[in-house]
Amino acid sequence: MTADADEALEDISRLKEHSREIGEHAVWTLSSCKQGFGVKQLRDGKVSTYWQSDGPQPHLINLQFPKKTEISAIALYADYRQDESYTPNKISIRIGTSYHDIQEICGKDLTEPQGWVCIPLSSNGNPIRTNMLQVAVISNHQNGRDTHLRMMEVFTPNTPLLPKHIPFTSQECVAVGCIR
Repeated sequence: MTADADEALEDISRLKEHSREIGEHAVWTLSSCKQGFGVKQLRDGKVSTYWQSDGPQPHLINLQFPKKTEISAIALYADYRQDESYTPNKISIRIGTSYHDIQEICGKDLTEPQGWVCIPLSSNGNPIRTNMLQVAVISNHQNGRDTHLRMMEVFTPNTPLLPKHIPFTSQECVAVGCIR
């Protein structure tokens, strides 16, 4: 393993430790795909399968959430050694309430990625809140036309439902303040 691959593995481990994956809550659509290489393969958790686009660039992955959702990061799995000219080189991350008002929030250049690429998404230090997330593959390595992405995950911060300690003041509340 290279130093970059080790660092990417540490990034995804840290991300999974402090966040939870929320891709299952979204409706996923693709701008195009070859038959048998669609959303199911992108989301199956296997590095041996992949989404393969089939059409002109940019290639789009769209996620629509039923309500405004906090997103702290996305993680993409790409493998230049196996996919060469099919590997994304430049991507754009876009958000909005629908297709009609989507705007770019960041771009990322990928140089021969080998494994996970983690992209934090924040605004003023807080996770972004959006109804729609779009990942656009702008170009591929070696001027390739179609794209392979092996996995994609979307993360939200772990937030506790209740504070760890609730300071009760009355004797009655203190008596029943512990949930078994």
